[in-house]
Amino acid sequence: MRNTWIVAIALSFAAPALANDIGQVKVAKGAVQVERAGKRVAATVGMPVRTSDVLVTGADGSAGVTFSDNSLVSVGPNSVFAIDKYRFDSTTHVGEFEGSLRKGKLAAVSGKMVKQTPESMKIRTPSSVMAVRGTEFVVEVKEPAAAPAAR
Repeated sequence: MRNTWIVAIALSFAAPALANDIGQVKVAKGAVQVERAGKRVAATVGMPVRTSDVLVTGADGSAGVTFSDNSLVSVGPNSVFAIDKYRFDSTTHVGEFEGSLRKGKLAAVSGKMVKQTPESMKIRTPSSVMAVRGTEFVVEVKEPAAAPAAR
């Protein structure tokens, strides 16, 4: 009986942590980091991702994330992608997904929430906002050209 209580208490503490996980790193090649709460850690396959995480890839880096609604996001080399907002109801498939590609390349395949509510996924770039209504897309944000040196 005592072991049952220990397991129940342990699970009650684990449930809130699992509730914050919205997806998982499925691919991490080269230099890939996840910035969370002001700290950067190396991304590893199987690592959970959460709302407010920022994926940062180096020159040789790329990452793939699968979200709880089965949306897939792939981030290419020299990229910075922030997960600004994510919520998904696995029963009704209603949700909201907002991300920001600050630089680099991103390819995505939308999941169950976009099939349920086509306007539920948005990706921002420094110059635009894309409302994803289809199933697949690719976007690239190039760094602005350096300003000429003052004489």
